[in-house]
Amino acid sequence: MAVRRKATTQISRLAHRAGGTTAANRMVPKETPVAFSFAGTTHAVMMASPADFEDFALGFSLTEGIIAAPEEIEAIEVEYLGAGIDIQIRLKDRANTRFQARRRRLAGPVGCGLCGIESIEEAMRSVDAVGSSKLTLGVEDITRSVKLLSKVQPLHTETGAVHAAGFYVPGKGIVMAREDVGRHNALDKLAGALAKAGISGASGAVVVTSRVSVEMVQKTAAIGAAIIIAVSAPTALAIRTAETAGMTLVALVRGDDFDIFTHPDRVVCGVAKHVA
Repeated sequence: MAVRRKATTQISRLAHRAGGTTAANRMVPKETPVAFSFAGTTHAVMMASPADFEDFALGFSLTEGIIAAPEEIEAIEVEYLGAGIDIQIRLKDRANTRFQARRRRLAGPVGCGLCGIESIEEAMRSVDAVGSSKLTLGVEDITRSVKLLSKVQPLHTETGAVHAAGFYVPGKGIVMAREDVGRHNALDKLAGALAKAGISGASGAVVVTSRVSVEMVQKTAAIGAAIIIAVSAPTALAIRTAETAGMTLVALVRGDDFDIFTHPDRVVCGVAKHVA
């Protein structure tokens, strides 16, 4: 089991206020290089909060399509290095064979890693379809999910500088949440936590404190959720991808106000009115 490192540290700074400038302490989040290594070879390095490593490794492996199910991982070992964290992930035979074939396909002719047209295709990979989901949310679910997520963000409360991703189930509230300095990392950690707990992505909605990029849509679809709710705005590509995947994208949640960008039929909100 991975040892949980403290994800914050205390620093001193000069605090300038209307009444003057004083020296004071403040808690800030730590940001650490975290490497994912498969079969002893580093596949990716993320700048992340040093916490929830096993959730991170499992979620990243799932949302990036490296594995299809948690059972395809044989072991996860966390190595603490001087400069960061190396997470060694051992895949079972079939998954490892599939992964090695993927690496050979993406490797350049001179060993340059992800490059050229193949890396572009990887970034623009097809997204899992979630259009068959029958889950619906009321207006109160949308606003409540964001309010509840704000109550389960201890790192953000302490530092004001991290993102959160939560999973909202109607009638239950936020059943799982994870935080990280990176919005993608928080979502990967959530994906891993949900998978470990055996919670189906189809049973609820992903709620995030960040903007919605195409990767956030891809990862939400990999979780199996048909609804993503965000505090900030989506990108144009995220909207197109959500539309294609059959995903309902709700964003710019501000109190009781929000915008629905795709598949509005899953949100029960009365008579629609056009707003310029």
